[in-house]
Amino acid sequence: MTTKLDSLLEAIAPERTLDVLSARADVALNSFRPTQGRITRWEDFTDCLGRFLQHLDTALLHVRKPVDVPVAYYWQRCVPTLLNLYGRNGEKAAFEMARTGADGGIYAVLKAVARSVADQLATREIAVLVLDYWNSLSVEEQFVATTEYLKKCGHLLPSELTEGSAARIRVNFHKVLEEHPRILRRLRRVGR
Repeated sequence: MTTKLDSLLEAIAPERTLDVLSARADVALNSFRPTQGRITRWEDFTDCLGRFLQHLDTALLHVRKPVDVPVAYYWQRCVPTLLNLYGRNGEKAAFEMARTGADGGIYAVLKAVARSVADQLATREIAVLVLDYWNSLSVEEQFVATTEYLKKCGHLLPSELTEGSAARIRVNFHKVLEEHPRILRRLRRVGR
């Protein structure tokens, strides 16, 4: 018999969340053509990144055509990702990569943005599925689900978290569920 937990774990499995969005990001990256191999003007850089994010959104969200929004809007959405990737003044660091061709140039910047945005979207998708599942359970069902998870998947977790009554897991179970697909993906990569 399939439990609610089994259904959730199937829905958030890496091959249904992380891998799907990663593959869509790869398609977007491989199908986008910057106008230049090396971008030397700031305006061309912001235009390229804005157009790329628009192209990426279309691929990640699996829509037929891009949303009719100015490229400048997408550039503004791209800036926090660049700051996250390259630190304070990340947009300037990314521009220098594109301008000089250093560290992989514009392709490396686009690839990093694609991976980051896909990961952010997967994180949100997983969090929504987990929250919806968790909020549908009574307190008693939450306790039972945690015990069920520990029996089925406890061996995937560090032993210091599962020893004794596994109190840290029980208190933060929704966070453990949100991290579950990444745990499975890391283990899958170790086996390669």
